[in-house]
Amino acid sequence: MSGSENDYNSTECSMDVVTSSDVITSIDDVEKGEVEAQATEPKIGPEFKNDGIRLRRNDSSKSSQRVAVLQPTIIESKDSLHDDTIDADVNNDLDEIDDDDDDENDNDYGGGGIEASNGGDQLGIPENDIKVNGYTNNTDKNIIIDNNNKNEPATIKFGSWTNIGKDSKVHHIEFTVTEVPDSEQSNNTPQTRNVKYDVIDEHSDLLRAPGLPTTPTDTLTNNSITALLSSKWQDLSRKIRDYGDKTRFRKRIVSKWESLNYDTIENDLHWQEKETPKVKREIAYRWLIAFFTGVFTAVLAAVVHIIVETVSHAKFHFLQDYLDRCAVEGCLWQPALMWMGINCAITMFGAALIIYFQPMAFGGGVPYIKSYLNGVKIPGLLTLECFLAKVGGVMLSILGGLACGKEGPMAHSGSIIAAGLGKGRVRLPCGKKRVSIYDGFRDDHEIRDFVSGGAAAGVSAAFGTPVGGTLFSVEEAASFWSNSLTWRTFFSAMIACFFTNLMLSAFHGTPLRLSAPGLVRFDVFPNLQFDLIEIPVFLVMAVVGGLIGAAFVVLNYKLTVFRNRFIKIKWLKMVEAGLVAVIAAAASIVMFMNLNSCTDKTPYDKSAVVAQVNCPEGQHHSLSTLFLATPEGCLKALLNDPYGSFGPITLTIFMIVFFFLACLTYGLSVSRGVFIPCLVLGASWGRLFGMAVVHLFPGDQEHYEKDIGKYALIGAASQLGGVLRATISLSVMIVECTGEVSFGLPIILVLMISKWVGDFISTGLYDMNIEVLGLPLLPWDPPALCDTIKASDLMNAPALTLNKVEKVGRIVEILRNETFCGFPVINQHTKDRSTPSKTYGLILRSQLLVLLKHKVFGPDNTFQQNTVRLKDFRKYDLQYLKIQDIAISKEEMEYMIDLRPYLTPNPYTVGPTFSLPRLFRLFRGLGLRHLIVVNDNREPIGMITRKDLAKFRVESKRGLVKVEQLNIEDK
Repeated sequence: MSGSENDYNSTECSMDVVTSSDVITSIDDVEKGEVEAQATEPKIGPEFKNDGIRLRRNDSSKSSQRVAVLQPTIIESKDSLHDDTIDADVNNDLDEIDDDDDDENDNDYGGGGIEASNGGDQLGIPENDIKVNGYTNNTDKNIIIDNNNKNEPATIKFGSWTNIGKDSKVHHIEFTVTEVPDSEQSNNTPQTRNVKYDVIDEHSDLLRAPGLPTTPTDTLTNNSITALLSSKWQDLSRKIRDYGDKTRFRKRIVSKWESLNYDTIENDLHWQEKETPKVKREIAYRWLIAFFTGVFTAVLAAVVHIIVETVSHAKFHFLQDYLDRCAVEGCLWQPALMWMGINCAITMFGAALIIYFQPMAFGGGVPYIKSYLNGVKIPGLLTLECFLAKVGGVMLSILGGLACGKEGPMAHSGSIIAAGLGKGRVRLPCGKKRVSIYDGFRDDHEIRDFVSGGAAAGVSAAFGTPVGGTLFSVEEAASFWSNSLTWRTFFSAMIACFFTNLMLSAFHGTPLRLSAPGLVRFDVFPNLQFDLIEIPVFLVMAVVGGLIGAAFVVLNYKLTVFRNRFIKIKWLKMVEAGLVAVIAAAASIVMFMNLNSCTDKTPYDKSAVVAQVNCPEGQHHSLSTLFLATPEGCLKALLNDPYGSFGPITLTIFMIVFFFLACLTYGLSVSRGVFIPCLVLGASWGRLFGMAVVHLFPGDQEHYEKDIGKYALIGAASQLGGVLRATISLSVMIVECTGEVSFGLPIILVLMISKWVGDFISTGLYDMNIEVLGLPLLPWDPPALCDTIKASDLMNAPALTLNKVEKVGRIVEILRNETFCGFPVINQHTKDRSTPSKTYGLILRSQLLVLLKHKVFGPDNTFQQNTVRLKDFRKYDLQYLKIQDIAISKEEMEYMIDLRPYLTPNPYTVGPTFSLPRLFRLFRGLGLRHLIVVNDNREPIGMITRKDLAKFRVESKRGLVKVEQLNIEDK
């Protein structure tokens, strides 16, 4: 409510709100007049953190007081209260809060209330002041007022009135200033017009008015409890919603990620090398490298598969003997301890291999490969250490019982093989010595093309799908594509599939049948057909797959944020991996002991390990085919075992347990893939849908029982689409795995719908990982709603330039003090650097380091003869070449260096009015690393890099499109 100052008899106290948390004044028998008080230790800034300040008025002569709190950042000094009056009315029962400006309808003066208004214009109070009028009925108030961390003080005037027409005297008034707790804070964004009020029940006896009974009324109790629960629930919901956003793990780009230089440096050295054409030789080398990439990837896949299958079968047979024997003797705790101990030891060893030997082998590697192919330089990604850690780590992760697969790591391993064959050299882990086999392709864009073929070969060897592997490389990994590259990539994928089939068939004893084209095969479904009436069921399954996939991504993001914040020490990461392996084994043994799920159905896989575990003679526990098997064996059982092998309760519990195990496993510091866990999870609930269809159509029960596997297949496809959000490549891969082209329509339908449903809620799993890592990835299309942003708004200005003939000392100083990786070179004829000069070229930081390393400089006007060749720039591992490791004497600091033979003449330049979409397409299409912004006289005025474009991110969730500008964080 509002009223004029002349309507009431007032007593005012004023104070400075920017104070410490001490009692600032006390006064007895105040009737009229004005008392001013100010704290002795003012605090401004980080101590309050936009917290707001609580003014607590205590009346010691009274045994009760009424509590009403205005939320912080609601009354924010003069800026938010320059025109309007904000009213809050609290009646006797505290069941009415009025925050409107309707003066005519506010008739509850006697009930007590709070009025906060800026009376600067009407009441003669200074503009910086805020007036708080408390209309009381012999009751006291708690008031929160926020000064919004302004340096200028805001004065608060407090007036106390009784009912209209009555006089009153207030005794012993104390104002205490305390910091507002986090639970009472609003968001950091200032709220100037969004007025909200809240009522807090701090102590029940404080809510009693004088003279009322001790037991509060039902209305008062219900309202106060409801308000308290509502406030706590809103606070909890906000913390859960903002968890991760506050830590800004997805709202940043990490500055340590640099760009690859896909653009050819056409300097004098380049043209000297091109004087001798080697076109035919280079074409032959490219095809040979593609061939051997497929062969070596196939050998790797076969070796990994044979080792994992052999060792895991020995482990599971050992556990099966103990389970069957101890189920009779009552000593199941023995195999439980053995299972947990084996899993923990193997998994921790695999985690140590990643953590201490090569951290870049962490995970499946697909997000890193995708970023590399997009143009991001990732040190250590394609090294021999990473290859050894990746291969050894994935075998140990699977043998340790984690819910993971080896298909994602195979794509990364194939990329490392392709990069090593393309470069023709390898850097040994011991001593960091490099061994050069031949002078291969050393340019970034050449290695990029080989890595694309290696990723396709890895996926093809894993699934036996050469077309799907090629499409996966196109859709999910590569950013630059051409017709010749497509042919070489497909050729490499086909070679990998063929040799994997050849070696695995020989291992299974049928070398001439070629019956094992990949590590994972769904096996051919007999007469895989579908009816039109089943299409709605498939669509419902697609929606379920999208929802579960989105939940999987969101939960993994929360776990990733938690790990990044609290699990940073290396040994803690090892302990976490071992703990998850123990949980997986413990969950398995608990389900064995408590689920009576016996079956007499023969497993599809003849080599499957089955345990009896309290089942009658001639039957086995159905969970043994799921837990006493590798993830690939578990998938085969869910897809191909006959109807009745698993009960609905067993499948439901298994699905829930496996979902959380997969979430916990993804993000561990181990080498692991996500393909197989998604397929297993989808196949489990897809099989449940098939059981439901059998019960819904009892007339065709035999028909649907025979085709129970196709529902598991549809569930697996929709789950994979809901997590990874790829459509074309996954469709082709699943069709190739099943060998049934006629079932392609339902598969592509569920993949598309599951992707749409998942995109409506969250981003894909790989994109989430890229965002958390802070990688400056440039998507396919320019960011929406950014057409008005110009090059002058993005560029780093002023441009740090070098002269075409530059002093060595200035170059060394720049390299030591600046982190820029490229410098415009100008044609300056005077020593006055403030004089504008036209752009002459562009030179990279790595080039300057090599020139200083070779000491290509001399005294003024006596330059050293050009003895550096292009191969000298290629032989260095430039990520390890630092300016601190190059010795330059004081005399050499005065020498001059001629940059003209080594720089890139006529670099790409744009004007200051160039729009962001055009800049984006230029960077994306040409694979640029630097773009110089020049004025009308071709004088450099700024520089644009990949990070300047990647910081504009478009996010589309729940039907809304949002453009964010990310921060570039030093790390």
